[in-house]
Amino acid sequence: MPISADILRGHTDTIILAQLEAGDSYGWRINKTVAQRTGGAYGFKEATLYTAFRRLEQNGMITAYWGEDGPGARRRYYAITPAGREQLAADRREWEQTRRVLNALIEFEEG
Repeated sequence: MPISADILRGHTDTIILAQLEAGDSYGWRINKTVAQRTGGAYGFKEATLYTAFRRLEQNGMITAYWGEDGPGARRRYYAITPAGREQLAADRREWEQTRRVLNALIEFEEG
């Protein structure tokens, strides 16, 4: 069953930063990886992805550069910055706290 976009919408930046933590990449590859890791349950719309790239770059979380991949169109690659790594660590802590709170609210046992 597909995941509601509403559930993940607020985590777009975190998802992108987590993908870039593994190494520099470009939009299509990041989106393909997200789709593969979720078994096709989630993927970004192109506008959402590139809006997030611009926002992350403006906020100093990522840098962008043109790659030289051989024939065909050049790809714009993205790399996480030290500030992006710090933000990702904070986002992960926040996610863990959110998960604990939600679990406490929805996974209770009747006694």
